[in-house]
Amino acid sequence: MSLARKDTDAGLRALVASTNIKPEQKVPQVLSKLQDILNRISVQDDRELGAFKNSLFSHGILQYCAGVALKLNYAKIEGGYATATQLAEILSSCCVGVDMGGDTEAFHRQLLPSVTDSLLSLASRLMNRALAGNGQPEMFRFFKKVMGSVCWLLKAHGHLATQVLQSDHYERMLMSEEERVGTVCVSLWHQLLTANSELVAGLGKGPLSVILDDVVYRMAHTSNPVVGGAAVRTLLLVARQQESALQLIIHRFKGLEGMIGREWRGRGFDEEVDQLIKLLHREVPKPADHTEVKYSVFVVVRVCVCLTLSLCYQTWPEECVRAACVIQAAWRSYQTRRRVKNLPRAVRSLQRSFRERRRRRAQQAQAVCWEEELRLQLCVRRQRARREFHQKQLQLLQLLPPGQVQQYLGEVERQAAIQIQRVWRGHRERRNFQQRRNTHTQHRAAVVLQRTVLRFLKRRRAEKAPPSLSPWIGPRGLTDSRRAELKREVEEHIALHPSSVVSLEGSRELHAKTQALLLQHLQGREAELREHTHTHALLAQINTDLELLLNAPSLSVATVTDCDVFRSRSAPVAARARQSHNALLQAGRLPWWKMLGDGDITCPESESAHKDHRLEAEFNSLYLGGS
Repeated sequence: MSLARKDTDAGLRALVASTNIKPEQKVPQVLSKLQDILNRISVQDDRELGAFKNSLFSHGILQYCAGVALKLNYAKIEGGYATATQLAEILSSCCVGVDMGGDTEAFHRQLLPSVTDSLLSLASRLMNRALAGNGQPEMFRFFKKVMGSVCWLLKAHGHLATQVLQSDHYERMLMSEEERVGTVCVSLWHQLLTANSELVAGLGKGPLSVILDDVVYRMAHTSNPVVGGAAVRTLLLVARQQESALQLIIHRFKGLEGMIGREWRGRGFDEEVDQLIKLLHREVPKPADHTEVKYSVFVVVRVCVCLTLSLCYQTWPEECVRAACVIQAAWRSYQTRRRVKNLPRAVRSLQRSFRERRRRRAQQAQAVCWEEELRLQLCVRRQRARREFHQKQLQLLQLLPPGQVQQYLGEVERQAAIQIQRVWRGHRERRNFQQRRNTHTQHRAAVVLQRTVLRFLKRRRAEKAPPSLSPWIGPRGLTDSRRAELKREVEEHIALHPSSVVSLEGSRELHAKTQALLLQHLQGREAELREHTHTHALLAQINTDLELLLNAPSLSVATVTDCDVFRSRSAPVAARARQSHNALLQAGRLPWWKMLGDGDITCPESESAHKDHRLEAEFNSLYLGGS
């Protein structure tokens, strides 16, 4: 052992043996030192790790963790129940793979039962907190981790399974109707039986019956495929490992194969379900019916005779007719005798099919009866176990000191009230949901209709909207040769197809008017383009001014540079802005009764100063603060 580890072990022993530190403050320090040492030793060989676990046992550190640390109230300890969960994981791992080397009686008979009882007690407390009305969600996650530590301990020390089954803390878990707790319990035994195939042979009939009762009860009263799959695989493991266990399942749970086949098929583990049903219901192969196959010779004879008669009909007509009548009479008599002979066989077949149908109906009725009896037996055993549990609680109540009886009864009443409230709220929510189902359906239908109508209206608006104007595409330039060619084609067409409505002179006059209108349009388009460009420039200037105003800093942080941005270089504009500002200041000093009108605040001087309409339009387009 290295010098650094010796110092660390000595410090850990001194910390555990110290009486100056409160237990609530000592536990986080012990956990921190244990994690530090285990992290450093885990990278070494297994021999060094086993020796360190042995030193923890020999110096009483494991005994302190199991007997003192895990039994504290972790609501007052730093880290809460997360600290307790980490300590439980470290304790269970330190109890596996210990290199004792010498006497192991104290380790197996004293430490391991104490560790098991402490882990189950911590798991029971976490379960109560997780199931409480105001419990935190992470409590159930801590409960699963502690039960995983128990499973890890039982995989290495299978003889502790009997102690777990006889523990009052585990009995409280069995009495819980919570589906998540049942999932954890069933998964515990499934993992344990998968890892240790000899555990079933080591358990007695009583402990094995407790496991089977809980597994079958959880499977019969839930629809969760996780619980059902774990329960089916657990039963399959138990039935395969020992023949007596299979007989116990068959005789104790009649009708189990029918319930499993009807309720747990199609859930993702049909192969395990078929294997378990095959073990529970071994079918005896029925003897095959050996019947003699008889070939009718009369058919062949009749065919041959008919062929012979057809060949000899022209020679002996009367003899052929008489022979055909004899053959037909013989064949009909043979058919009648065969039907009469087969009549008892047909009656026996009918009776057999009727009896088989009645037997199947009786088997189905018996299977239903067995299933109901199984459910009744499970409920009776559940009630008996609860009654025994309450009797134990009463005995424990009698053993309690008088000062703690009222506190214990108050806790029991609180748990009972929480359970009753949970059941009632569930019933009320289910009833209210049934009543509100039609309302929810109508609401969803209204939402769907509204969405459809909105889409329809949007589509109609898009159809009625005027089409967007395509950008102007100027005429392509024509060369002199192309212009002369087109002119020649037009003249040829006019010469070949003279118009009866308009004369040649009228057409030429109309063409001249058209050319004049086109020229006028092209000349006026330049002015429109200039006006359009000017409008876009004004809009860009307005948007720029708006952006500057929106992004302007407050007066408390404004600088001279920021103020220069909003000053105009035009003297008339600056004068107009100054007059508007003065008008606003004067309006702020007016009495309230003069401010009741809806008119805008105007300045008389500004009205008389500017008479030009064009300048007035430019001023009206400016943004004046407060106007």
